[in-house]
Formats: sequence, C-alpha cells, structure tokens
Amino acid sequence: MTTPRLLNRLTFRQLQVFRAVHERQSYSRAAEALGLTQPAVSAQIRQLEQVLGQPLFRYAGRTLHILPAADALAASVRAIFGQVARLQMSLSDLDGTISGELNLAAVSTAQYVVPHLLARFRAHYPNVQIRLRVCNRGRALERLAEQRDDLVIMARVPPDEDLVFMPILDNEMIPVVWPGHPLLAAERPTLEDLARHYVLMREPGSGVRGALEELAAEQDVDLAHAIEMGTNEAVKQGVMAQLGVAVLPRLAVRLELEAGLLAPLDLPGFPLRHSWCTVYHRERYPTPVTELFLRFVRDHLDELQSHFSAVPAPLPSHDVACLPKAAD
Repeated sequence: MTTPRLLNRLTFRQLQVFRAVHERQSYSRAAEALGLTQPAVSAQIRQLEQVLGQPLFRYAGRTLHILPAADALAASVRAIFGQVARLQMSLSDLDGTISGELNLAAVSTAQYVVPHLLARFRAHYPNVQIRLRVCNRGRALERLAEQRDDLVIMARVPPDEDLVFMPILDNEMIPVVWPGHPLLAAERPTLEDLARHYVLMREPGSGVRGALEELAAEQDVDLAHAIEMGTNEAVKQGVMAQLGVAVLPRLAVRLELEAGLLAPLDLPGFPLRHSWCTVYHRERYPTPVTELFLRFVRDHLDELQSHFSAVPAPLPSHDVACLPKAAD
C-alpha cells in the first residue's frame, strides 16, 4: 500500500497550531494560548500551507478570514485529535487511571443540578479535571455556536439538526410569593393578577425570563411592573424580602419552600416544564472523557431524578473524601 504523501510531511505540532488559530480566529490569540510567539505561529501555518499546497487563512486588514481548505482541514483535525484522545483513554484504562479534561457550560438554573452530577462523576474518575462555567441562556447559546465547551447543559434546546442533546432532568418553573401574600388567599388567581405586582425577573437572555415572557404573550398579559435582577439567588432573596413576586425553577427554591420561607402560587399555565439537556454541536466530536461523562449521566439518571423529586435530604455518601490525592 502506498503511503499517503501528507503522512510523511504533516506534524502534530502543525496541526495543534492550526487548530488554535482556527478556533480563535487569530494568530496572536493562538500564540498566547500555546505559549508561542506570533512569528512562530505564522511559521507553522506557512509550513502547513506548503505541505497542503493550499492557503488556509488570509488577513484583510486586521480581520483573519478562514478559507475553505481550513474548514475542511479542521474537520479532519478534530477526528485525528479525537482518536489520539481515545488512545490515551485506553492506555489510562489499562493502568487503572483514567484522566483528561471535561469542559462544561451550564445555564444558571442548572447550577442546582450539575454539581450533584459532577460530585458522583469525580468520585469514580478522580483524575479527570473539570471546568464548569455558569452563564445565562443567551451566553450559553453563544458558547454552543462557537463550540467553546465539550458540553452545554441547558433547557429549551434550539430546533437545530446539528445539535445532539440528551434530556437529563425536568426543570419545573413555578410562581413564588412570600408567605402571607394576598394572592395566596385569592380565588383562582391568574398570571394577570400576578403581573399587577412587581415581578422580579432576570436579565434579557435568561431562560426563565424567556419562558415567562412567552407565556405572558400567549395569555396577552403585560409584564409592566418588572424589576430586573442579575441572578436567581437575588430574585429569590428579593421575594423573601417582599420586594416582589417571581417565577423560579422549583429546584432553586425547594429548600425555601420546605422551610416555609417562600410559598408556591397555583396559576393556570404553570408549572412551565422544560427538560435540562446535555447539548453539543454535531461537528464537535465528543472526546473520550465527554463520552464517559455522558454514559455516566445516563446510568445515574434514575438516582438523580429520585433525589430531586423527594423531600430535600442529603445524597447518600459516595465514600470519597473531597480532598486532593496526597502526593507520594
């Protein structure tokens, strides 16, 4: 069998530099990420273009344009690096130490769920390094489009055939007020009645705000008296302080409901239900660690659902102390 011409001339370093430039769309940002000088990055890209016989990038002013050959190469590079990562995973499995990185982004409402998943996952695979970024829905969608993370955990996944998603847990959003609020004694209150009060809401781009605004539009209700707050925690504290009323994920207020610090309000159209899902772009091949995490989540869904549907209580111990492994 004839050895392909590229096999003798390509280097992993060239592909690593190319991937950094392609993902960041900048020679300088790629150089910073790799700890190289910008001339060194430029030299690697020139050598790669000579090997391929085609240009990959072109600057117009200060804007770096990605050429068709670069997009074609990027797909192959993802597959190549994915196979190398799988080899590393197999070797780690053979010596009993699975390692790697897992980069996650989660919408702020999912922060009440994701740490429980990560704690269990780390108990089984302590050598996996985890990074979790919490953001609102708008930013999560941007990161998903830019393929910045291994997985994004969010509800209300956009209808896009290029997105691969797996539901993991129902996200119920309910109206909450403080105990003794007059609406609790009202006969068959409605969303319109709720909207006559100050409604505490997250910033534009929040998933909870978007779901509430969609329902209000369907019921022709004007949310005229809104007070914008930056986090779900601030909204929750605002309701307890009798600043206003709100719609929040049930899991975000389950402890306060159990303690009698907040009260749920029964309104037509509620609860709003959207499942939290793990999501990734089809073009971003899952790394072995990502595949391992997805399989782990599937295997523990029943345990997670049982825990969050029951009266709040500590999870059973996983018999692993949350201490780094001592150095030998």
